[in-house]
Amino acid sequence: MADLTPLLAYRWSPRAFDPDAELTPDQAASLLEAARWAPSAENVQPWRFALGHRDDETWKLILTSLPASDQDWVRHAATLVVGAHTGDDAERAAYDLGQAIAHLTVQATALGLHVHQLTRFDRAGLACELDLPGVVRPLVVAAVGRLGDPFTLPPELCARETGLRHRRPLADLLLR
Repeated sequence: MADLTPLLAYRWSPRAFDPDAELTPDQAASLLEAARWAPSAENVQPWRFALGHRDDETWKLILTSLPASDQDWVRHAATLVVGAHTGDDAERAAYDLGQAIAHLTVQATALGLHVHQLTRFDRAGLACELDLPGVVRPLVVAAVGRLGDPFTLPPELCARETGLRHRRPLADLLLR
């Protein structure tokens, strides 16, 4: 494998979060600052975020927008972040939001935190519950927290959590 910074090599998306760990205000600010400095086309910065900390009203609204099967493990995350985008070019804005979420994720790794991104949720319902303007479109929910005990997960998720990580070979990713 080519030399890769540990921030990327050790990043992974767990489902087991520590139900007692919380994000400090400084950690939350650091994650958002990393996202803020992500590149964007023409520096438009079309990303917007909603943060919910465990058991506050925003966190509950975000959690209930997720499928029940995800709620079972996501409920242990310290913070839930909704990533949304604005702008006339939704495709480009979504790409830029992805950059911002990636920066947030790498910063979380640097802080000893983990992020699991989810795209299956009730976008329209959550936008309504959060009273978002129509031009702000939620695209992703990021569960953030400290690593928890994988053996508290249901057996099928525990097996995925404790199994080896696999990536496609680089040659499979090249188009030519």
